[in-house]
Amino acid sequence: MSGEGSIAAGAARRREDGRIGWLFDPKLVTVALASVAVVVAGGLVQVSFGAYSMTVGEAWRAVLDPAVLLDVHWLLSFLLGEGAMRSLTGFQGELPELAHGTLIVWNIRLPRVFVAALVGMNLGISGAIFQAVTRNELASPFILGVSSGAGLMILLTLVVFGGLSAFLPLIAALGGAVAFLIVYAIAWKNGTSPVRLVLAGVIVGTVFNSLQTGLFFFADDIGVVQSAIQWTTGSLTGTDWDQVRMALPWTVVAVALSLAGSRQLNLLLLGEQTAKSLGMSIEKVRFALSGVAVLAAAASIAVAGIVSFVGLIVPHMVRNLVGSDYKRVIVGCLFVGPALMVAADVGARLGMGVITGADSQIPVGIVTGLIGGPYFLYLMRRQQNMGEL
Repeated sequence: MSGEGSIAAGAARRREDGRIGWLFDPKLVTVALASVAVVVAGGLVQVSFGAYSMTVGEAWRAVLDPAVLLDVHWLLSFLLGEGAMRSLTGFQGELPELAHGTLIVWNIRLPRVFVAALVGMNLGISGAIFQAVTRNELASPFILGVSSGAGLMILLTLVVFGGLSAFLPLIAALGGAVAFLIVYAIAWKNGTSPVRLVLAGVIVGTVFNSLQTGLFFFADDIGVVQSAIQWTTGSLTGTDWDQVRMALPWTVVAVALSLAGSRQLNLLLLGEQTAKSLGMSIEKVRFALSGVAVLAAAASIAVAGIVSFVGLIVPHMVRNLVGSDYKRVIVGCLFVGPALMVAADVGARLGMGVITGADSQIPVGIVTGLIGGPYFLYLMRRQQNMGEL
């Protein structure tokens, strides 16, 4: 009877998952609303501070300025670029003049919030996929060396092949994919274990980071070196609509593919034998889903540099809040990831002023590292079975 009950429960669960009702799960809705509140609050802080001082009320009015929100030409100009807007709409006139505060908020400050949200989304779903594919809750793009691989390729492009900068997301994806394949090959010995994957990731990351450092000696322009150092620590300073346009298409692709693969991710968590018995081609699915995770991580690295530990922390937070079903996990990461990144960027931008009174910023990767390092240690201590070397 218990077997029949479990079969019936499984069938009921599949019927429920076949509908969109799971989107209105109270826990998931609560997580989404709370995350949106954090993003809005952090975003208002971000757009309020700068050389041009604004109150929160003035910043809010600038964000909601009808001159932008009700003008499709301005919206498309920000989102697609003015040239693309004119080509798409055929508009040849002058864009209406905006208030000074509105121009500052929409041209300079708001894109930074959007980039932070996109980076958080990408790193969150990338980490969630890697943790399912490897069945290892310590896996993430940073720990598995993907970030270092993508970082090395982008740094090589910036220092040596500057003319290829338009292809940074694809180049980063290639570097991340190669790094992950190397990690998996090193960790493979009649299968993998959590410890071997983590150690292989540390080894590959160390080698690639050394190569990154070596590339600095080939840069003749000190400005390139400074920007590269800032980039390798993960920073949102100076981001604008170009970074939004660069990351957005790849983010949409990664989100769509990760949601489409959520059922396969759930099956992988059940174990290879169970997945095979249900007709899954394990290696093909694992390779395809890993490619999605690499693409998501590469898209974030291409616009913000190497932001550590976000891909590790976010999936754990989401699973603790909404459960382990990967449809909910992926959707949860789309909200919690941006909330964490926007909040961390507020700390990166205002932290030095609060602590020392200095008018300077620190890279956001330092803030996420300070948060993620202790959390990673906590996860390692909590593990009951870390596997055998």
